[in-house]
Formats: sequence, C-alpha cells, structure tokens
Amino acid sequence: MEINLEKAKKEFLRFTENYDLQNKDILRKQKHSLRVMEISKQISNELKLNEEEIQISALIGLLHDIARFEQRKLYETFHDTKSFDHGDYGEKILEKDIRKYIETNQYDKIIKTAVRNHNKFKIEDGLSEKENLFSKIIRDADKLDIFYEAVEMFWKGKEKQIEETVILDKVIEQFKKRLTIKREDIEQGKNTINNVISIIAFIYDMNFKPSFEILKKENYINRILDRFNVKDEKTKIELEEIRKISNKYIEQKIQ
Repeated sequence: MEINLEKAKKEFLRFTENYDLQNKDILRKQKHSLRVMEISKQISNELKLNEEEIQISALIGLLHDIARFEQRKLYETFHDTKSFDHGDYGEKILEKDIRKYIETNQYDKIIKTAVRNHNKFKIEDGLSEKENLFSKIIRDADKLDIFYEAVEMFWKGKEKQIEETVILDKVIEQFKKRLTIKREDIEQGKNTINNVISIIAFIYDMNFKPSFEILKKENYINRILDRFNVKDEKTKIELEEIRKISNKYIEQKIQ
C-alpha cells in the first residue's frame, strides 16, 4: 500500500494551521474536508472498490478543497466568481505539493483531475474511466456534506429572512425538469428560498446508489425543508411539491 492516509491527514492539518482557524469559515472548511474524506471512503467501500482505490478516494476527499483556505485569506469569500475557481487553483497547489500527501506519483493525474472537476457544473469530457469514477465519487461526497451543512450550519439566524422570500419561476421550472440550478439563476448575495432549492437540486447531479442511500438514511431533504415556514402560500405549496419530487427521485435511485 503506497498511501498513508494518517500521514496525509496530519500533513493537511499542518497545512491548515497556516491559516486563521479562529475564523469560523476557515475552521468550517477544515472540518468539511475531513468529513468529505470519510464520506468518500464510505461511498468507495459501498462500491466495492479495492483497498488502494478506497484510499485514493479518501485522499481526494481530504484535498478537494485545499484552495479554499488561500481563497478565504486573499479574498475574504468562498465565491469563485469573486475570486478564483477553487478546483483549478487546488490542482495548481497539488502540482507542487502533492508529494507531501502521497509518496508515489502513480495516482497524480487521477487526484488532480478529480480535484479540478469536483466543483464544476459538469465533469469535463475526455477523461479516462478511472478519472471519471473518482471525479464522480468526490462530487457525490462533497454534495452529501453540503446537505449536512444545510441542515446544521447554513442560514443560521437568517431563517425568517428566507421565509419572507418566494420561489422564482425559472427555479421551480428547472427543478421540475430535474436540472441543477446555476448560481446565476438565483439572486446573488441574498439569502432566499431559491438558495435552499439550489442545494436540494444537487440530487440531480449525484451518481451512485450508496450516495442516495446516505441521503435517505440521513433524511436530508426533509430536515432542510423543515427548517423553514415560508409565508407565501404559493411558495409553501411549491416547497411541498419539491419535497415530494425529491424523495420520490431518491427512492427511485436506490431501488
């Protein structure tokens, strides 16, 4: 086995100590990376990958957001449109630092390709079977932890603000067409119910049965929606429709 995950994890934690871990956003990204590492491992296990592939998958989970720390330090934001593409920048960091995390260069292309692709609207064309597989695993694992954060962290103290907003027609239309929702299709810089729906729509960009099983087990869709008691009657009806569509879609994916 060429991969020492514990050593990689210690190196990653050392790397994050170069940043202000008293800052709640930076600390959140550190903890997010550690959780995504474990989720990636879980998905890979369920997919019956071999031990080496499970380790690679976990390492990609650990490193996928390595650019977020510099992004927050330099630009005080996690918005790629206001700073840099953190998938691309993460690949650049690994171009020079990947040996800190893994001794062999055998998997360099797979790791860097998956990191580059984890945050794109869709995976790039022309990847090898393995590159595509690991890109899909990290995208699923990342989204699963974003669902967790949408239950436990996002919009804390801003629930009432969100409850006063309504669903945009184009957002509900895209959702019903089983499409993910682009950031530019919702109001930038505002906390609205459309931001919540854009996260729920991640279900349409998930790839593996084990990922949907985690979604169901954790009851993420219902737990997210139950946080809000919207005021607008039409929006209330539409949210219940979204709940029904989402849970049915998840059930279909695990059958």
